[in-house]
Amino acid sequence: TPNARQPELPANSADLALSRLDHFRNASGGTPTAKLRDSMQRVMQNNCAVFRTGDVLKEGQELIHKVYGGTDDIAVTDRSLVWNSDLIETLEYDNLISQALVTMDSAANRTESRGAHAREDFPNRDDKEWMKHTLSWSSDKGKTTLDYRPVHDYTMTNDVQYIPPKARVY
Repeated sequence: TPNARQPELPANSADLALSRLDHFRNASGGTPTAKLRDSMQRVMQNNCAVFRTGDVLKEGQELIHKVYGGTDDIAVTDRSLVWNSDLIETLEYDNLISQALVTMDSAANRTESRGAHAREDFPNRDDKEWMKHTLSWSSDKGKTTLDYRPVHDYTMTNDVQYIPPKARVY
């Protein structure tokens, strides 16, 4: 809700952030972060580009969840707290892989084409079924939860008028 007061952070939120930092700083698996990040990038480029099909997305879901599973074997070799690019890249990867999971799973779920989401197996926009925002969450186990909220058909000011959505024509 615009201008609403945000809820207070949990009392242990700093502890959660520090434990995440320590977890990755001391990660001693066998897979370098760069290898996982490269795999993630290739899966997203090959299986979740603008133009895609259900089969390509299904394969992408399997592959990106496999990459996510490799996170348990991540290796960070620099244990320092000063200018530790290995740790920074690992924290970035951890943020990106969660986004990759929900992006891939959300794209596979949406059976229409809209904007930068072009399904070759569903070439038309479907406002009856898909005029809604997809909300997505990734659990700490890599499971994606999807939900929806309606698209607002009004403005939040009287200074501008609502413009009804319409299909893009190029």
